[in-house]
Amino acid sequence: MSRIVILGAGVMGSAMSIPAATMGHAISLVGTHLDAHIIASVQATGVHPRLGVTLPRQVSGHAWTELGAVLQSPADLIILGVSSAGVDWAIGQLAAHLKHATPILMITKGLQDSGSGIEILPDVVATSLTAKLGIHVPVMAVGGPCIAGELAVARDTSVVMTGRDAARLTTTIGMLGAPFYHARASRDVVGVELCAAFKNFFALGVGWAAGRLEQAPGAENAAKMHNLASGIFAQSLREMGLIVTALGGSMESVLGLAGAGDLYVTCLAGRNSRMGRLLGLGHNYTQAKRDFMPDDTVEGADLARSMGPALLRLWSEGTLSRHAMPLSSSIHAAICDDQPMVMDWQAFGR
Repeated sequence: MSRIVILGAGVMGSAMSIPAATMGHAISLVGTHLDAHIIASVQATGVHPRLGVTLPRQVSGHAWTELGAVLQSPADLIILGVSSAGVDWAIGQLAAHLKHATPILMITKGLQDSGSGIEILPDVVATSLTAKLGIHVPVMAVGGPCIAGELAVARDTSVVMTGRDAARLTTTIGMLGAPFYHARASRDVVGVELCAAFKNFFALGVGWAAGRLEQAPGAENAAKMHNLASGIFAQSLREMGLIVTALGGSMESVLGLAGAGDLYVTCLAGRNSRMGRLLGLGHNYTQAKRDFMPDDTVEGADLARSMGPALLRLWSEGTLSRHAMPLSSSIHAAICDDQPMVMDWQAFGR
């Protein structure tokens, strides 16, 4: 039996306790300062109020102020499940309390613009903790199609785990290898992380088709617009591939679980698809966010805004061809400049 600490009690971090508990491990679920009501419920009844399930008995809930005490005893693995906006906070907390080079598995997704390039979050976390602690902390990541609510009730789930240390990666996959949690190993850390972040960006475009369907006159045979959505989905993979390969990742990740798989499940439902639908209905981004999704984190829109300068820089310096990325250009204009989202079908596939 191993000891696992999960930092972040949101739905995905907490759902990771299910395969971990199934494998017989003891889990300390530590909430952030935003998770107080979740931790209170877990402590009182064992029920996670957002997942709607009773967590296994091996899971103990802790407030973020208890992280130091939780880490007094060495853990075998830390699962980092905070939001992308909370990564700097998490780095500070871990730097203050971590005494050992405990491996970290990140389920947090996002990218950072370094000013000269795009940095993936596992590298940001590893570099920051090494600088603050003076010890090398190995950081891995998990990507692929994984809806937290399904994992929480032990539905079969296929994911990809990535890291640069093959032996460490194999050990971690073994620790979490419940019969319903099917993890494949990948050494393509850059590709997996770029796919995991950009799939939310492209889901805005695929979701646009749902709004267009609602705007269109009813068809005599009640036809939908699956052809439209599929065309945008295919273009999304094409442009994701251009981004990933230009930045040092592998096309294999784009066509696998991290890219095509995760984009598929993200397009089925969720906040990015909902925002895409609103754009398809003709709302501009600022209005849609303000009037319909004021309290929702729309990861794809956040990525467009935070990575917008980097994307423009990559286009201008020729690392990427804007001419070959009409969908990315349209999404960028819709989110960053409040322009209508327009599909340049003649430019698709160039």
